[in-house]
Amino acid sequence: MTLPKIRVGIDVGGTFTDAVAVDAATYALLGQVKVPTSHDHDDGVAFGILTALEQLLAQVGEAEVSFLAHGTTQATNALLEGDVAVVGIAGIGTGFDAFATRRLAALGRTELAPGRRLPVRFASVRDAGDPVRVKEAIARLTGDGAEVVVAVEPFSVDDPAGERAVIAAVREQGLLGTATHEITGLYGLTRRARTAVLNAGIMPRMVATADLVDRSVTRAGISAPLMVMRGDGGVMSLPEMRRRPLLTALSGPAAGVAGALMGEQLSEGVFLETGGTSTDISVVRRGRVQVRHAHLGGHETYLPALDVRTVGLGGGSMIRLQGTTIVGVGPRSAHIAGLPYACFADAAALAGATVESVAPRPDDPADYVVLSTKDGRFAVTLTCAANALGVVPADAYAHADPEAARLALAPLAAVLNLSVADAARAVLTQAVKPVREVVDTLLRDYRLDGPALVGGGGGAAAVTPFLGDSMDLPWRIAAHSEVISPLGAALALVRESVERIIPGASNEDILAVRTAAETAVVEQGADPAGVEVDVTVDPRRNLVRAVATGATELRTRDRAATVDWAAVRAEVARSTGVDEVEDIVSTPRYRVFGAMARRPGLLGRFTPAVRQVRVVDQEGVVRLHATGAHVESTTAGEAPTVLAALVAEHTRVGDGGSRAPAVWLLVGPKIADLSGVLATDQLLALIGAELRARSSDEPVVAILEDRR
Repeated sequence: MTLPKIRVGIDVGGTFTDAVAVDAATYALLGQVKVPTSHDHDDGVAFGILTALEQLLAQVGEAEVSFLAHGTTQATNALLEGDVAVVGIAGIGTGFDAFATRRLAALGRTELAPGRRLPVRFASVRDAGDPVRVKEAIARLTGDGAEVVVAVEPFSVDDPAGERAVIAAVREQGLLGTATHEITGLYGLTRRARTAVLNAGIMPRMVATADLVDRSVTRAGISAPLMVMRGDGGVMSLPEMRRRPLLTALSGPAAGVAGALMGEQLSEGVFLETGGTSTDISVVRRGRVQVRHAHLGGHETYLPALDVRTVGLGGGSMIRLQGTTIVGVGPRSAHIAGLPYACFADAAALAGATVESVAPRPDDPADYVVLSTKDGRFAVTLTCAANALGVVPADAYAHADPEAARLALAPLAAVLNLSVADAARAVLTQAVKPVREVVDTLLRDYRLDGPALVGGGGGAAAVTPFLGDSMDLPWRIAAHSEVISPLGAALALVRESVERIIPGASNEDILAVRTAAETAVVEQGADPAGVEVDVTVDPRRNLVRAVATGATELRTRDRAATVDWAAVRAEVARSTGVDEVEDIVSTPRYRVFGAMARRPGLLGRFTPAVRQVRVVDQEGVVRLHATGAHVESTTAGEAPTVLAALVAEHTRVGDGGSRAPAVWLLVGPKIADLSGVLATDQLLALIGAELRARSSDEPVVAILEDRR
């Protein structure tokens, strides 16, 4: 008997560990469990992961686990709390190189948490080719208490031989170690070393946890490779996590975004993950998460992580009242105050409630509203206000009994001399101000096309509906929003980012970076047939970046028959600002729709209409937005000649030189995003690389967007 295949996602939070199982073919949620996170167990969080996994498999029944991924806050928490290992820096070189590496001892002044600095020891290695001197340096570091060693040499991204020799000696002695060139290919000695030292600082604990989880999964009889969430929204293999555990830092919000991207089919918009205390806000643009280098310990690193903005507002945020004026909502929450939400109490328990003001913590202002009743105190929260106003959908996780919610707001409304509805509206208006400021900034900075708001997390309905209505933006609450993070882990794609500084990069240099990223995800289990590689070439910074993503199995399921194409067309029309769209072209995997419409935004009102294009896959997901676009159907054999002429036609020449058009290729199951390349010869070289393995008669659709 063939067992059904499932994908399992596990999210290790500060309080609870959540696990979900989804059908590998349909992505339907089959089971979910929640267990306490086992911080204090001898096996640490690994015990909670195993417990959740065992309960989940018992709930689902007989099935084959084809994919297993988990996200963890362990690395983030270790860095935020300063709970890291003592790191030994082995500085390689003589003369100026020795001077430059010796200055890295100052990284020990980096404050990770109040009173907790990055523990650093330093030893110089004059000649990495001399094994005796290398061993002496390692001995000095371990003698000073170093638990893990970082090999640092200026310009090792060009010639890593010295760093490799030191790390080989470190590992021969059974020690953990990392080299700066293993973390990033970018120049900038201090930032590269800082990133490597932070990576090393969390390595002992993360490797120990990885080993425990790996053994637990094996004992559970699961043969699927264990994957781990990265901070940039993808997953990586366990061997990669052991080598670069820092990539898991800041992965908490990343899992939720992955859930919105894959499960909710968000292609253009803002994702708001609302918990009890805070809301993480991030962007999906043209079907891609937005990534930047993260700041840790007050300094920029080379760690790629989602561009996430956090606001201290959640479903449990308490209301602050001075006199008869609402002066704020949050940042303290009912969870911090140790109080139950008033709206989740029995209506009878709220009879005769009176308003009091308290300080949730000793140093807090004593202006947070609570209800005093015969049964004790209850917090008046943002969730109470949203339910009292009636904006929380009946099927939302945050939904409360409407009568209890109105009773929870009634005493406050009396103080404000307002109706319950008006008091609830006043609370929500005040609450969403900081969230709206962030959303407005993201919409402006990323120039989103027809954006939507998607809410996730247990407190999603306390923020997203009212915010969406007040901003006149379409919104929805993610299905199973309370487990959006483990769902994201279950659905996430393998991801790898390769960055190089290459002055005057040749076509061969760019193709080499692209190949390195593609090879990395394939080695981690991604199916080669479905790997997508986005390449960006920034001539001002001499930066070449390739980001590869791929699924561990080629997604061949056909859900086209179940897609409501009328609804898809309506959504495409909405996002382009027209009543009707036309079918431009179709491939076995994609449909391309278009319409003549003005560009989005205020300035678009004063410009002529241009062709707006949307690419939709066979599951009904809008995968690509393009404005002012030309669509060309051809074949893999003819594409090089056809596209060379089109690229030349659409290349713009200005004071800053020539700028080739943004190009996307629909090739088989992939969308090749080449929009980050400005130079014509580099663009054509990458087009050739994408088409090289294709049969000459295979259909190819090219989308070209003129640069503005």
